[in-house]
Amino acid sequence: MLKKFWKNATLTTLVLATFTLSGHGQDAKTETDLQSIMQQHDMVGLAVVVVKKGEIVYNKSFGLKDVESQTPLSPNDIFRIASISKSFTATALMQLIEAGKLSLEDDVSKLVGFQVRNPKYPDKVITLRMMLSHTSSINDSQGYFTLDTIDPAKNPNWAACYNNYEPGTQYEYCNLGFNMGGTILEKLTGERFDQSIKHRILDPLGLYGGYNVDSLDASRFVTLYEYHADSSRFSPSPSAYAPRRQEIRNYKMGHSTPIFSPTGGMKMSAPDLARYMTMHMNKGEYKGTRIISKKSAKQMQSKIADNGYGLALKTEKKLIPGKALVGHTGNAYGLYSAMFFQPKEQFGFVVITNGTSAPEVNEYNLALAEVINSLYKNLIK
Repeated sequence: MLKKFWKNATLTTLVLATFTLSGHGQDAKTETDLQSIMQQHDMVGLAVVVVKKGEIVYNKSFGLKDVESQTPLSPNDIFRIASISKSFTATALMQLIEAGKLSLEDDVSKLVGFQVRNPKYPDKVITLRMMLSHTSSINDSQGYFTLDTIDPAKNPNWAACYNNYEPGTQYEYCNLGFNMGGTILEKLTGERFDQSIKHRILDPLGLYGGYNVDSLDASRFVTLYEYHADSSRFSPSPSAYAPRRQEIRNYKMGHSTPIFSPTGGMKMSAPDLARYMTMHMNKGEYKGTRIISKKSAKQMQSKIADNGYGLALKTEKKLIPGKALVGHTGNAYGLYSAMFFQPKEQFGFVVITNGTSAPEVNEYNLALAEVINSLYKNLIK
């Protein structure tokens, strides 16, 4: 276990140096504010990117990439971005819908190859739209690292994977649904999930990242630190980048997909994530490369669930008072991430921390909410 290391003199000096070396004027005011937020919420490291009118206008990293080695965080470093990964899975599925290989109204049972029915509503079809909007009535109570948990032929307690309400009527966040979504992508493309995302989204946009740990430069991985409130300490989370080589060697197409975690396993730098975000902000296109149609982009951003969740993108009205932002958050292994944009006014933010004592409330981290508001106030408003 690591003590609250932001009190360590070496770290404090490093954080202050990182802030004070990088600008004057408005940038200096921004960095002073960010420094204060970091210290208040015990943030290990912080990566921030601001996009305006399709261009990155601010891209800075602060604090530490790794505490043990006292390595500073840099913009090229790679995080496991957690649940923002869901939008990559949904984006690739929208491409298949455009190609006529799939429909949002398709029965998930037919797509995954086993019965997906809430036993309390056996006649109600669970559709892909429901699954991608967390309104399917499926839950994570049996785990989500294998599809066997919800397969009636594999798990005697499969019925526990469903809530009591009718599919399509209520929202409950569900990681299992997106691992199923990744499996559907794999089945329909005949290509392993990590490769499919690379070829369909990352390569066309010129982004460095992916779901397969061994395909990436491990020296760029940011160490993630989980905060333990009971002891006020952090501990590193090396399992965030577990390569799972044995499981990949025994991979079964259309079944083993959760190994790559379509629900949360993307690894990417903050500026590359901002470029991906800009594609969504520009309704499916980035710098001349169209990834999905305007219609698909609008569908992903349109509210389905009562809380504003669409298809792996959510409309958030309370993050910046008076502004409706579209995006997603992530939380895993101590990391917190957020990607939000304003489609009409054409500005957006990517903010990621590899450890903080701040809690998550209403599906976003309070420290990152303060960071986003500071960036908006200083660089957009």
